[in-house]
Amino acid sequence: MIDVNTASADEFDQVPGLEGHGFEIVRYRGERGGFTDLRQLAEVPGLASKAEAAAGELRVGAGD
Repeated sequence: MIDVNTASADEFDQVPGLEGHGFEIVRYRGERGGFTDLRQLAEVPGLASKAEAAAGELRVGAGD
């Protein structure tokens, strides 16, 4: 499981369903602050339908 609040773009790119979206997730997190719920990943451009499928690989740790 990777923490969506500390994972690098490369770590996100290794999660099935999120390949190629790591940079966008990290950018979004940097602009908006840490995630408090995995459902917020659906707000990242291009992830609306992909975030739910990857939820089993992810967890929410401490936000910024």
